[in-house]
Amino acid sequence: MEKVIKLHDKRFRVMIPAAKIDEAVGVVAARINADYRQKGVPLFIGVLNGAFMFLSDLIKKIEFDCEISFVKLASYCGTCSTGEVRSLIGLNNPIEGRHVVIVEDIVDTGESIEHMVRELEAMHPASIRVCTLFFKPGSYSKHIPIDYRALEIGNEFIVGYGLDYDQLGRNLKDVYVVTE
Repeated sequence: MEKVIKLHDKRFRVMIPAAKIDEAVGVVAARINADYRQKGVPLFIGVLNGAFMFLSDLIKKIEFDCEISFVKLASYCGTCSTGEVRSLIGLNNPIEGRHVVIVEDIVDTGESIEHMVRELEAMHPASIRVCTLFFKPGSYSKHIPIDYRALEIGNEFIVGYGLDYDQLGRNLKDVYVVTE
């Protein structure tokens, strides 16, 4: 029988099991290891709250020295993007001349990534690359390259593995999709 959970007023079923997520994280980490092994000490910037689990698992698979920092942005209310990005906590690390990898939980429309890249470019890093656990190519409307994509999904609303529905579900090890 299929596992179904309830968060607030919605029901969700497993869409992507934890083992498949771990495998996808390993593939992305291998690509990053190949690209950054000889590039000094890059800075990984995790976008809170959603990317904390992904960044935690990703960084365990990174095979070179690196630094980690976090920023907090908000662009969702319930199950929908608001179209407006708010910076809630900012970056305190100097990044001029540094290689930066933004680590996101999900890239949907691209509003948050565009906002973040624009802010980071003003700090003159050597490079900025974007890494996301989930990418929604059918929703993405920006031109910033998404360099590292662990998994591509459709436009469904998902929770688990750091992603939430009004703050619930982040602790789930599998990823769940809302049922009709």
